[in-house]
Amino acid sequence: MRKWYSLIDKVYALPRLEQAYREVRKNKGSRAQGVDNQSIADFNSALEENLCQLSMELKEGRYKPQPVRRVNIDKPDGSKRGLGIPTIRDRIVQQSLLNVLQPIFDPEFHPSSYGYRLKRSAKTYSTSI
Repeated sequence: MRKWYSLIDKVYALPRLEQAYREVRKNKGSRAQGVDNQSIADFNSALEENLCQLSMELKEGRYKPQPVRRVNIDKPDGSKRGLGIPTIRDRIVQQSLLNVLQPIFDPEFHPSSYGYRLKRSAKTYSTSI
């Protein structure tokens, strides 16, 4: 296994943050707003400035994630399911982290490990047995 000593510079690199932004934007849940009430359109209106600021905060260790907005979604049985909605900025950082870490760790997982992995799910696993 290859050793990694520092990955934060990969996370805050502007091309990586731009890629993460594009992935967050195309996600169907991207229309939901976090506690800051900033939409993806608001973030996009000053995209370069917002990404540069985010990169600088990450680089300098000043980045602090915001609280997650909590909403309850009705379930078919009449109960409710809690859902946490992070801010757009936090989603971009999370996506950037995923884009850096997934190629490193995913090859090390056991082939039958299906939880939270790209192109794998419990449904995929149960139909492939």
